[in-house]
Amino acid sequence: MLRLTGLESRIADRIAPTLADMGFALVRLAVLGRETPTVQIMADRSDGGQISVEDCEQISHAVGAVLDVDDPIPGAWTLEVSSAGIDRPMTRVGDWERFAGHLVKVEMDVPIDGRKRFAGTITGLRGDKGHEAAVLRMEGDEEVTLPLREMRKARLVLTDALIEASAAPGSADGQNNPRIPKLNPQKPGKSKKN
Repeated sequence: MLRLTGLESRIADRIAPTLADMGFALVRLAVLGRETPTVQIMADRSDGGQISVEDCEQISHAVGAVLDVDDPIPGAWTLEVSSAGIDRPMTRVGDWERFAGHLVKVEMDVPIDGRKRFAGTITGLRGDKGHEAAVLRMEGDEEVTLPLREMRKARLVLTDALIEASAAPGSADGQNNPRIPKLNPQKPGKSKKN
């Protein structure tokens, strides 16, 4: 489902093994701009847990090193790494099983019954490998089957149920204690008084 071509495809091919070795998966990759392009990488933990700021830092360092060595972009460029977020894009076949029961919006390349845009609850996945289709329950209990290969884009819709599922114990790092960032209440430039 993650359809990349040209430069984006070459970059994805170079960084995917590094991400996999680190326990992450590529969700989305885009190269934006001309003068000083920005390489935007959206990643996810392979175990399904929430990605942390520290994870993004690790990915940034590792991917930056790979791109520095391979040098697929001539001249200066910028790297941005982020998590897929709660209302994430649906770019992998496994996303459709993982987020069954949640609301999604889909835009198709090819119209189905005269429509290109759909919104509904994910009820499952059908088809053989390479020919998978998402099944959505829409308003009025109408069911539609949407071939993944013909999707332009798909994104989860932020709902209370999705937020609750994302905040469930174990969703942060596969354990029962979610990662909580440590905050320094001190203002920048101020030193502690003894």
